[in-house]
Amino acid sequence: MKLIIERAALLKSLGHVQNVVERRNTIPILSNVKLNAGDGKLSLNATDMDLDIVDATDAQVSEPGETTAPAHTLYEIVRKLPDGAEVELDATSGDGQMVLRSGRSRFTLSCLPAGEFPVMSGGDLPVSFDLASVELKDLIDKTRFAISTEETRYYLNGIYLHAAEDANGQQVLRAVATDGHRLASAETMLPDGADAMPGVIVPRKTVQELHKLIEETEGEIRVTMSDAKIQFSFDGVVLTSKLIDGTFPDYERVIPQGNDKDLKVERKAFGDAVDRVSAISTEKSRAVKLTMESGKLVLSASSPESGSATDELETDYAGERLEIGFNSAYLLEIMRQVEGDNINMSLSDAASPTIIREEGDDSALYVLMPMRV
Repeated sequence: MKLIIERAALLKSLGHVQNVVERRNTIPILSNVKLNAGDGKLSLNATDMDLDIVDATDAQVSEPGETTAPAHTLYEIVRKLPDGAEVELDATSGDGQMVLRSGRSRFTLSCLPAGEFPVMSGGDLPVSFDLASVELKDLIDKTRFAISTEETRYYLNGIYLHAAEDANGQQVLRAVATDGHRLASAETMLPDGADAMPGVIVPRKTVQELHKLIEETEGEIRVTMSDAKIQFSFDGVVLTSKLIDGTFPDYERVIPQGNDKDLKVERKAFGDAVDRVSAISTEKSRAVKLTMESGKLVLSASSPESGSATDELETDYAGERLEIGFNSAYLLEIMRQVEGDNINMSLSDAASPTIIREEGDDSALYVLMPMRV
């Protein structure tokens, strides 16, 4: 294999794939990225056996071929080369080494045979549909913060993606995540071909890598899946992931139906007030108390070490007086997902979950469990 490639193009592709490679590997080949050159393209492939990424970019290929090289080392070398540089990759010596040349710089990297590199991207993926990148990004943005990090409940360690029906009877593609303390749900119109999809749990690491990748694209994303794997294809990138083998809980039972107290408040003012009073709350509990009475909302926090704080906001609340406590960090995370000027909170009592929605937008909802304060 021998080729010349622009440093910027190689760095971008390596940046995409090297994140998948775990820093510590007991299997040496999994520390490497597979390089395959041919037909004017360099294809880079990395995997951790659960997640696999292929990224193809243009290159001047003089000798087609393939090899594998240490992913993080190669990325660091290319990152430190000067802007605008050309990079030559030469693995034609046959001695298990690849030479990288750029200007007066020369690096020799130890390689492993490409034949040892595991193949994960194959297999039958019967369900296929196209989704606008902005819609997929929105689904991920509004739900990923609620993914559980508790490994014992592994079936909550991802986003549950499935076809569903909204309150108006419309077919939607819905993403749901929960960690038991809060739940986030977002939906978009069901794309053509997605009605046959199984309900799948996309793992947390896959969600994180996908989110980084789709930041850079504005086109359509081809989604293909089976009940064991999911694949996202766009802009020369193919991301393939195993799915979490488990049953996502019946989340609709968690969404309260009888909340009869409604509070409308300005999102930014509310978020700023929560942020201010939480400065006084203890690091462990992060508790903030909301006291609602006619026309106003009082936020308060206290701790034995730091003292106490209160802040007051005007609202159009007309229900009976209610005190309820929340984890301030959870409230602030929800405020960061909401884009509109106002939020609506539907409450019942101090011990029951609260629903938070953006005013005028029914495509996303958040359920937050209260805490004792």
